[in-house]
Amino acid sequence: MKSKTLEFQLVSTDHLIKGVWFRNDQDYKVGMNYVAIIAITSGITVLAFILMSNHVHLLLQCSREEAERFINEFKRRYSEYLNRRYGTDDFLRLNKIDVRPVFLEDESLEKAFAYILMNCVAANICLTANDYPWSSAGIYFNLNTPRGVRFGDLPITTRRRLLHSRAEIPDGILIGEDGYILPGSYIPVKFVESVFKTPKRMNYFLLSSSKAKRVLEAEGGLPAFTDNTIMSAIPDLCRSLFRRSGADELSEKEKAELIKQVKYRFGADVYQISRVLGMTYSDVTRLLERF
Repeated sequence: MKSKTLEFQLVSTDHLIKGVWFRNDQDYKVGMNYVAIIAITSGITVLAFILMSNHVHLLLQCSREEAERFINEFKRRYSEYLNRRYGTDDFLRLNKIDVRPVFLEDESLEKAFAYILMNCVAANICLTANDYPWSSAGIYFNLNTPRGVRFGDLPITTRRRLLHSRAEIPDGILIGEDGYILPGSYIPVKFVESVFKTPKRMNYFLLSSSKAKRVLEAEGGLPAFTDNTIMSAIPDLCRSLFRRSGADELSEKEKAELIKQVKYRFGADVYQISRVLGMTYSDVTRLLERF
């Protein structure tokens, strides 16, 4: 039964330290569909969301209890998918969740939107939130009509193959050409736009989001050097330390030593090291722990 509450909840999962939720585009598409399926079948309203490689964020209009049921159901469904595809068992069972109330009155709702949608920008994945495909960012104040196929027009076998589910989905829901339910088909876009009032005001909150600052402050302060500065120094480090021209020529033990050198010479955290070396967070932490 659909929730009538005017409560809003910011739902987050802990960053996985070893491993990632989504390994490739197919995994992300499954995640996109599960967000939609749970929203549609539970009646819980999703206002915004983002799927990052090792964590997820959602903004829901519901009670705290409903929010917890939503994210736990998402974890359950996605864990079953991971087990079927990769043989991972109980992969997300211990992944902790955080649910925090946000409110219309003090602009915390607008700030929560920005916090969620700017995750990809803060992670230096893309230039703007709209450039990231695995979120709801592109549906607000967008004059382009979503293009997709009505779910009811697809053969039953195609529906189940695309959604990895036998869930009953309304015929009018749109499936995009990439094979996942378009967020604009189930997110109340007009309500979100009414919260921000104008595209300019929404853009203000996105550009002034404290997401990046919060991450950096949690790691103990601003990094001493920019990503570009460290990246330009890496070839010289490889030559002086290992007589190699780049990190791709190093053994695992040498990569571990390079990671330590970058960490101590530049004050870089694991997230920044992952970005500048083009490695996953889990690989960087694994090498630091192994050697």
